[in-house]
Amino acid sequence: MIAALIFFHFALGLILLGLNDRVGRRGFAYAAIAPAITLVWLFTQGSKVIDGVATDFSFEWVTDLGLALDFRLDALSLVMLILVSGIGLLVCWYALEYFDAKKPALGRLAGLMTIFAGSMIGLVLSDHLLTLFVFWELTSVTSYLLIGNDDRNARARDAALSAILITGSGGLVMLAGIVLLGQQAGTYRLSELVLDPPIDAVSGLALVLVLIGALTKSAQFPFSSWLPGAMVAPTPISTYLHAATMVKAGVYLVARLAPIFAVIGFWRPLLFTLGAITMIFGGWRALRQNDLKVLLAHGTVSQLGFMMLLFSAGSYPLAQAGVVLLLAHGAFKAALFMIVGMIDHQAGTRDIRKLGGLGTPWRLVKWAAVIAAGSMAGLPPMLGFIAKEKALDGALNASFGGHQVLVVIMVIGSILTFAYSSRFVLGMYGKFAVPDESMTDNNNAESNNADSDSVLRAIPAPHLKLALPSLFLAFIALLTGIVPLILSDLVVAATQAMYSTSKPRSVQLWAGWNTAFTLSLVIITLGVVSTVLRDRLYRGQKFLQEKMKIIPTADEVFWALLAGVIRFAKRTTRIVQNGSLPIYLMVILSVMALASLIPLWGAIEDLPTLIGPGVHLAPLGFIIVAAIAATRVLHRLVAVLLLGAVGFGMAGFYVIEGAPDLALTQFSIETLATVLFVLVLRVLPKTFDDRRDAIMAPIRVVVAVLVGAAVFVFALVASQSRQDITAPSISQEMIARSLPDAEGANVVNVILVDFRGMDTLGEITVLLVAALGVVALARGTRRNVVPRTSMESSQVIDAATRLLFTSIVVLSVYFLFAGHNQPGGGFVGGLVVGAALSFRYIAGGLPAVQDTVRVPARLVLGGGLTLAVGTALTPLILGGSVLEHASLKLNLPIFGAVKTTSALPFDIGVYLVVVGLILMAYEAFGDEPAGVEASVPNSRNEGATR
Repeated sequence: MIAALIFFHFALGLILLGLNDRVGRRGFAYAAIAPAITLVWLFTQGSKVIDGVATDFSFEWVTDLGLALDFRLDALSLVMLILVSGIGLLVCWYALEYFDAKKPALGRLAGLMTIFAGSMIGLVLSDHLLTLFVFWELTSVTSYLLIGNDDRNARARDAALSAILITGSGGLVMLAGIVLLGQQAGTYRLSELVLDPPIDAVSGLALVLVLIGALTKSAQFPFSSWLPGAMVAPTPISTYLHAATMVKAGVYLVARLAPIFAVIGFWRPLLFTLGAITMIFGGWRALRQNDLKVLLAHGTVSQLGFMMLLFSAGSYPLAQAGVVLLLAHGAFKAALFMIVGMIDHQAGTRDIRKLGGLGTPWRLVKWAAVIAAGSMAGLPPMLGFIAKEKALDGALNASFGGHQVLVVIMVIGSILTFAYSSRFVLGMYGKFAVPDESMTDNNNAESNNADSDSVLRAIPAPHLKLALPSLFLAFIALLTGIVPLILSDLVVAATQAMYSTSKPRSVQLWAGWNTAFTLSLVIITLGVVSTVLRDRLYRGQKFLQEKMKIIPTADEVFWALLAGVIRFAKRTTRIVQNGSLPIYLMVILSVMALASLIPLWGAIEDLPTLIGPGVHLAPLGFIIVAAIAATRVLHRLVAVLLLGAVGFGMAGFYVIEGAPDLALTQFSIETLATVLFVLVLRVLPKTFDDRRDAIMAPIRVVVAVLVGAAVFVFALVASQSRQDITAPSISQEMIARSLPDAEGANVVNVILVDFRGMDTLGEITVLLVAALGVVALARGTRRNVVPRTSMESSQVIDAATRLLFTSIVVLSVYFLFAGHNQPGGGFVGGLVVGAALSFRYIAGGLPAVQDTVRVPARLVLGGGLTLAVGTALTPLILGGSVLEHASLKLNLPIFGAVKTTSALPFDIGVYLVVVGLILMAYEAFGDEPAGVEASVPNSRNEGATR
């Protein structure tokens, strides 16, 4: 069910992306289906999970590499899923009312948000570190696209770039740590790491790398700058990504790892230090913001630092406080972001100096803002107060060293939180409104709609349907504070999911008059004092800001580093990238040859027999003669034909050795490669330049010898690399298993589409991406290309095409369907179709090819990949493993008994990908370059006449 749930999110998101403006704002209504289904599923699983019974789902992916889709639903995952799907559903409702129906690209926005939600679900349910990393990076990519959705806005582009560079770089560092940690532990499963965690120097290094990824994702110091900048995103996106879900991913990962690794010496000092700096400086910066949304962004940074302190302690009372804070923060911060969005939507500004107060029609919204801000400030009886009380009590009674300092940090951070919460409420009530003035404070640079109008009054209230999501979240923040038993069992179960032997207390609003409550009173008192003295505090901040101008901000440091890297790259490329393709090739080939020759030379055990069967002499002589001739001729077309002859000679070897599949593939590839070479060579001079540098010629000879020797040595070592020569070879095993396991007699095709189907899937994906890139480059560099209506006609070619085209296509279909048991298969069949299309092109040019295949090449290519991927994933959705073999036997009226296997649709996908690649190649290179027709002025007219 988990796999189906994630797949549904991705499928729905892709559909909305494709429809885009055709669904418009309604896309958010369709997007709401995914979180609604998730919540229904959670409702069916909730009681069992809260009772402590975790649900495990495991799907084997690549067994030999230890890759698997391992999912685990426990109470902590349940908490995160409630946030992801519950707030996601409310955000969809909010966005449906927030956006104007005429705003473009709303379907794309809804689709990206749905894909992001699916990525978050995969992340919090992953029990396998590598699977977690995949979803981790997907959240970064979708976040980048969501932040930069308005690609015409320079600030949106910069903010998206900052976010992807910081979180993406952290993710790559984290990947290195995950691999090290998994290798040291002997497992990548989080649930197994708990049983036997590795505690050594390498594991310590791995943890530091993993933590860097967590710190960047959750905007911890010194990686906090990207989060406030991301506020240029539309408010529904900011509400969902940067208040409730994505930014908590790093905190969530630390929560999972802390029970295992908190005992390592550097863990607490490192995370406590960074969490404390993040909490205090985030709160301090929030105090001087005039943009309500940016104020909340810095407040989010501060709260994330607070969560990092709680979850990294490795203490279950603090972890329990962290769970309560996760839920409380999701409710109050999402509500506040929505309220800011409503103010911006109705008033056209978020600047507190321009808000002259909201009138009576805003009464419900103002009460919701007061409740949510009160929960953020930690005022009773809201849920935020309970979280803060539990945090203080847990720190006061902790047994690890330095817990007293942790209490002080929490108190200072909480006072700042109270102060900026008050600033938010007072700003919304117009207490900072000023008369018409320039208002040039630089802290308002991030405002979305800042202008120099006079103070706004009589702002129309939002529609009730727009306000309902924020009102509901504020109500939840209040209700769960007054009646915390609603959440108590869930919080206790989530704590025990992290610390299995813990005995957490139930969640209570009032735990008695203790030290923690006394500190809460101190925090509230000092928070009130800071609010009363807010003008002096603000002036003091401005004074310090003026005095400390010499110290750059984190955002300035990031952009300075990025500019420095770009300058260094430009200076370096001026030297090493001098524009000479032959030099590039010689350097690449020399390094490749030497890097392989040096370690492999000593690994040669036995030299092969120098003289083989006499029948090999004919193709060998043919290859040698053709290869030498290719290096000597000056005409480019002749050289290409000779290279093709070398390939045909190799195909002869395959025929002699009884490998008809390889021979067919080699023949087809050489034929198509020769045609494509000819298409490209038309824009180059007919002959090579024979002016040879006296220095470069010997160097080229040396490089050629090195490459030849490297390939030869690699082939020898690879053929002798079996560690146990007495064990049966893998080839014999595949021959033996081909018919009983895959129901196919053609071992080569069975390997491609069954045994090693994942390799084939990866290869056709790479081919598709490469083809799109090549076509884009070709089209971009050939801007004066004149399409031909026909080629110069030839009666011989026309007759041969009419005679052979249909037969070749039928032969390709035969290869496709017979390939599982006879020589052939989807790859060979697609190449044979390419040969048929080559006849069409020679006879009538690109229009003839397009008339023959009326479906656009990109659809053929994409359809083939979609079919192959769908075939691979369908067993996964049905509870099996990826590419699991299945067979079907039918008795049809005319055809009789028909038998097929799951390899057939996969092979058809490969067939379509190959055909699509060939069609795209003709579209990219098949038009006649401008100027060619001038040399044959009558060709078009003659062809038209004929």
